[in-house]
Amino acid sequence: MKKLFLILFIPVYVFSQKNVGDACEDCELIYAGMPKKLSWQASICSENEAGEKLEISGTIYKKDGKTPASGVILYVYHTDVKGYYSPAPNQKLARKHGHLRAWIKTDVNGQYKFYTIRPAAYPNQKFPAHIHPIIKEPNKNEYWIDDFHFEGDLLLTASEKANFQNRGGSGIIKISKNEKGIWVGKRDIILGKNIPKYD
Repeated sequence: MKKLFLILFIPVYVFSQKNVGDACEDCELIYAGMPKKLSWQASICSENEAGEKLEISGTIYKKDGKTPASGVILYVYHTDVKGYYSPAPNQKLARKHGHLRAWIKTDVNGQYKFYTIRPAAYPNQKFPAHIHPIIKEPNKNEYWIDDFHFEGDLLLTASEKANFQNRGGSGIIKISKNEKGIWVGKRDIILGKNIPKYD
């Protein structure tokens, strides 16, 4: 008795990822410890983290600057109150970025929000305080945009501003204290703006 073998041909779809941007130092660390489920808002630090509390929010738009972009991952990390990327005692992944790091995924309206502390400038250096952001869009590789900087920072000089590339739009934000004494600022981001090879 002959046995019949049925061979099924299942199509395999290969989804290509468009490579955009240019050299991106440590961008691969966006995946180190990334939670499986992300929200449009995140707390970078605990309530007892030393430093002044800070809340930053905004909308991420598509390249047209008008259409909200949902499902975009924004990874941010920054120094502690002493200006160091200090890792947590038990931190094994991305120690170079320290313990003050988080991931946010925009909601259907392109909104994001994160809570943290005001980062300090690097000790004995003249770089202004900043927060590093990395963007990961669906079907594109990760890429960096201009850091978050704070208007009024004495280290944020005209010559320093002249070096900014306006990637994703201006990263200089105005912050002020709300009724709870928390520094609050807003930054909208435009995907692809001044990003090489984006078109």
